[in-house]
Amino acid sequence: MSLPTENTPLLENGNGHDHRKPFATRVLDVFKAEGQPSWLKSYKFFFFGSWFNVLLLFVPLSVISHHLNWDAALRFSFSFVAIIPLASLLGTATEQLSLELGQTLSGLLNASFGNAVEIIVGISALMQGEVRIVQTSLLGSILSNLLLVLGCSFLAGGLRYSESNFQVTAAQASSSLMTLSCITLVIPAAYHSAKSHVGGVDNSTLTFINAIDVVSDGSDLEHIYASGLKIISRGTAILLLGVYVAYLYFQLKSHAHLFKADDEEEHEEAEMNTVSAGFALLGITVVTSFCADYLVASIEETAERYSIPKAFIGLILLPIVANAAEHVTSIWMALKNKMELTIGICVGSSIQISAFVVPLLVIVGWISGHDLTLYFADFETIVLFVSVLLVNFLIQDGKSNYMEGLMLVTLYLVIALAFWVS
Repeated sequence: MSLPTENTPLLENGNGHDHRKPFATRVLDVFKAEGQPSWLKSYKFFFFGSWFNVLLLFVPLSVISHHLNWDAALRFSFSFVAIIPLASLLGTATEQLSLELGQTLSGLLNASFGNAVEIIVGISALMQGEVRIVQTSLLGSILSNLLLVLGCSFLAGGLRYSESNFQVTAAQASSSLMTLSCITLVIPAAYHSAKSHVGGVDNSTLTFINAIDVVSDGSDLEHIYASGLKIISRGTAILLLGVYVAYLYFQLKSHAHLFKADDEEEHEEAEMNTVSAGFALLGITVVTSFCADYLVASIEETAERYSIPKAFIGLILLPIVANAAEHVTSIWMALKNKMELTIGICVGSSIQISAFVVPLLVIVGWISGHDLTLYFADFETIVLFVSVLLVNFLIQDGKSNYMEGLMLVTLYLVIALAFWVS
């Protein structure tokens, strides 16, 4: 064993880090894991890796227009466009972070942040009392993924290949959960339809209720029905979250082989190191929350001044912004004949919204005192039901073609037209 000399790094620890280095350098050494990209390379990829990021110029315009109280259409448009690149960056940060965390944590991370824009916009609208915007934007996200994105993907893939195949068992498992989520929205609508109108209650029921001094007039009866609706919605939300956790285990652990394509590629190399991806995810989430808040705040005035139905804004416009990056990715995968990935993006994203985001917002509303229930208008419930029904019919054979894509897109356009005149 040699004795130390004047050149021996006495301050070197067991990990080989020289403590004579500047403090900032040592901090970077700690954060930079072995074999991972540098911070500079990470953020260069993050901000310059997609043409979507050119639209980040609209983020400061959104902030300026809001604080200077410009015209409602400008405030809405700037915030609307600003969320497109932010949604893309959220997806990029989530994907990069997932590559280093393993399958289970990756699945949980994608479940949490895969629909971060919908969650942020939903919470922002809920805190401002815009319950209808919350409901229509969530319903619109489901319909957008199931009909528009999946339809365009089938259409694009069908124009390049005469027929595309995908794993039917996994697709059926996903669509079955989607059907369950849809049914949980039908039940509150049926309850409301049967119980909300006092005139529809028979005399014997009214006599019984009055005999036990529960109600004295119709308004009290309506209050009871409203309370029942809240109980149904909150209980269902908790159960749906439980089912969603079970679905994650089913997808990631017990039956993971069903969700893997036969020609699945090798493990993708990360373009960002773990810490930089985490900071990027946190920062973009904060910026998105501000832009979402500005967007929601401008909806009311924009709808009134320019005669745009609020339902159309919530159901058609907002989901297109929130899912812009997913739209491009799904179609690109279809053009590569990777239909398992396309189904996973479209149906999987719809499941995240219906079985995770919607129940989560119901619970957030419960905690914050903003009543959000699973009761959607009868027309909206029927629209969702027939959409899920059509998707189930089309994917049950494990094959897709351009005609199936055309059917899905056509139904989406019919629904958009119906909500424009609603």
